[in-house]
Amino acid sequence: MQSVFAYPLSRSRFPGGGRGPVGKVDEAGRNAAIPAFRDWAPAFAGEAILVVLVLLAVLLLAGCGGAPRVVTFHAEDNPAKLSEWGLFTRSDGRLAPREGMVTYELNTPLFSDYAQKWRTIWMPKGVHAKYDPDKWFDFPVGTIITKTFYYSTPAGAAVPQASGEVLKVTPAAYQTGVTGLDLSHVRLMETRLLVKRASGWVALPYVWNADGSDATLERTGAEVPLTLVDGARRDAFSYTVPNQNQCAGCHVQDYRTRAVNPIGLKARHLDRVFPGEGGEINQLRRLMAVGYLTGVPGQAPPANANWQDEKAGTVAQARAYLDINCSHCHNRVGAARTSGLWLDAQTVDPRILGLCKPPVAAGRGTGDRPFDVVPGQPDRSILTYRLASTDPGEMMPEVGRTLAHGEGLALVTRYIAMMKGKCDAVNGPERAPAQ
Repeated sequence: MQSVFAYPLSRSRFPGGGRGPVGKVDEAGRNAAIPAFRDWAPAFAGEAILVVLVLLAVLLLAGCGGAPRVVTFHAEDNPAKLSEWGLFTRSDGRLAPREGMVTYELNTPLFSDYAQKWRTIWMPKGVHAKYDPDKWFDFPVGTIITKTFYYSTPAGAAVPQASGEVLKVTPAAYQTGVTGLDLSHVRLMETRLLVKRASGWVALPYVWNADGSDATLERTGAEVPLTLVDGARRDAFSYTVPNQNQCAGCHVQDYRTRAVNPIGLKARHLDRVFPGEGGEINQLRRLMAVGYLTGVPGQAPPANANWQDEKAGTVAQARAYLDINCSHCHNRVGAARTSGLWLDAQTVDPRILGLCKPPVAAGRGTGDRPFDVVPGQPDRSILTYRLASTDPGEMMPEVGRTLAHGEGLALVTRYIAMMKGKCDAVNGPERAPAQ
């Protein structure tokens, strides 16, 4: 039998005053299984009744042999199929979230080979995350975060889920995911889960099958050959599903704890208006209203910009882009802390942001360029070289992409080109230049 989320029941609910674990929690957090028999079964007379009760419990826990009809938190085991979590339904060509799942979006998302993403969060009833102004929120045991990666497919694709051609994302193809995904022109790639257990977060990548009916756990990752269609242009690439170690490589954002934590679920990424329960409102307020978040102050810290919002200005756009794509490693306690290049939103020191800073270790990853950032000269800056590269030994980020992000690269190029200052060829900055 599956290992699922458990909590005690009141003694008054069952004969004999016993307490036992609940086998399953539904989307509203209600009890959806039978408690342990050893405490209260003696109150019943007759072996036949006990057998019937056992059979009922098995049916409830196993979902009558099929996918559960409620969200099911697995406290220990890692189900082979995504459907065993009970997170989504599929009918009439739509993949929809179960009740209680909240769809959210980031101000600026991580680039993943132009894949679109649908993000949700679910918690058992009665628990909530604690707000933090700077880092990831403190989520309770039982939390399930999902991120479904998908592409739009050409209109002529007879079987979208089997299409080898996928479209470069356009605003017209964007789906909010609030009521699920219309699959009529969609190829589902993978759904990644972050599951908060008593021992901490665990990352589980599920790859969708050929007909899109379910997804299978692929701990070792996967490679899917595709062609990205952008007007008349065709770019063959290999969509990469990361293995569990690679997931941890990004989600371990503090070398001192080595703990996996969410990247996007931070105040500066979520502080934006987005449709959903309660209408088109601020996401932090929505999470508070549904009971998923507590402690949000009246005045939240500055939100990251939308990297495509020209009204925000090039500096704000580029800083937001570098923050979400790079700062999970490039921060004062991250895996790339020893590089001396920190790209998180809180860093303001120009030198630490890379201006006139020579690389810690020379090599082909520098492109023979002298400094991480040369003010006014993006073509002499290591940062743009690594963002443009698709060589696994040179490119940044190191995982999560095969293609270069042309639009993101163009933004960072503009950002560096507008900087003022001058670098000494040997010692770095003649004086700290302004951004």
